[in-house]
Amino acid sequence: MSLRDRRVQYETAGLDLADLAATPIQQWHRWYDDAVEAGVAEPNAMTVSSNDTEGQPDARVVLAREVNDEGIVFYTNYESAKGIQLASAPFASAVFAWLDLHRQVRVRGEIEVVSSEESDAYFASRPRESQIGAWASAQSQVIAGREELELAVAEATQRFLGGDVPRPPHWGGLRIVPSTVEFWQGRPSRLHDRFRYAWAGTQWSISRLAP
Repeated sequence: MSLRDRRVQYETAGLDLADLAATPIQQWHRWYDDAVEAGVAEPNAMTVSSNDTEGQPDARVVLAREVNDEGIVFYTNYESAKGIQLASAPFASAVFAWLDLHRQVRVRGEIEVVSSEESDAYFASRPRESQIGAWASAQSQVIAGREELELAVAEATQRFLGGDVPRPPHWGGLRIVPSTVEFWQGRPSRLHDRFRYAWAGTQWSISRLAP
């Protein structure tokens, strides 16, 4: 089957305004719980887009580690490509794609650095091997081969042998503070249901969008 002939008919009950929670974070948690119950692989995975210094878009999949009224938190090396881009132009978009449920959530907002206390607490909860990896990997930098990375891991392992692994100063959390959040529900004949929450300064407004 060719790509242009590949189609999936979205047979769902749809989404109405009356179905929506008062805030996008409440609604996100409803849909996230549905995704978990449905067995969606990595339901906290999201594609985060940023812009480089030339204004070119750059996207990658990361894992959301906290979603609350303050925003959506993920963790990264601040010296990585995305870390540098988001420090230079602190705005991002993100997409959660729960394809098994014919749903996606699109987020746009400003980026802020989470507190050192939050980053420390999350880093301490990570497996030790991941903590070592945060020290060993010069994320996004060109390396000569896998052996260079393995040597850096061995050196970091030896460095922290017998003790706790502290959080690297160049590693921590970033929070997307949403300004708009769209909930997209697939419907038959590509006549999808789309609702956008927009922050109006003191409260969220909700609008239906054409598919």
